[in-house]
Amino acid sequence: MEIVIIIMVVILIAFTFVQLYFIHGQRNIETYTYVVKKKYDRFEIRSYETTLFTSVKLSTKGYKNSASKGFSVLAGYIFGNNERNEKISMTTPVSMSLEDSMTMMFMVPKKFKKDMLPKPNQTGIEFKQEPAKTLAAIRFSGWPNETKIEKYKQNLKAALDAEGIKYTNQFYLFGYNAPYEVFNRKNEVIVELQENTVNG
Repeated sequence: MEIVIIIMVVILIAFTFVQLYFIHGQRNIETYTYVVKKKYDRFEIRSYETTLFTSVKLSTKGYKNSASKGFSVLAGYIFGNNERNEKISMTTPVSMSLEDSMTMMFMVPKKFKKDMLPKPNQTGIEFKQEPAKTLAAIRFSGWPNETKIEKYKQNLKAALDAEGIKYTNQFYLFGYNAPYEVFNRKNEVIVELQENTVNG
């Protein structure tokens, strides 16, 4: 019995150290930068600059299957599945469009221009230049699933409607943690706003 307890304590300590390592590593990951234009009780308005992404359009249905497939494809590319076997740094957040046909995107590190990137070995990966835009964001914790995503999407719509802020039908999920991270998980439902709908 004592051996079992010792093994469990060792596993718990190792797990804790691994999670702390991942939390520390998150601080060094390049992120999709923005400027907060206005804060509200439940959401905030942000301005994002023009940014280059790798993207893959997914034929799978549902968040879980699409997220797993998309992450596998794009992670494979940046981990070396390309014509130069070149590794490209991971960035955050992972973006996923919330449409019938979902698209997953990884931000390209800012040191790269489109013509500098190696050609993907796998078909379906594209490089997409996202223009500067204004977005509204609502945050939630834990692991995302279809129920949570829909809940916060509706919460964001209701909050925007209450403030008279006009938005498009372009909703996204931003995920900031790797699947194996347990603590301090951060997710956001994002929507593009119509032009000239926010002051300040």
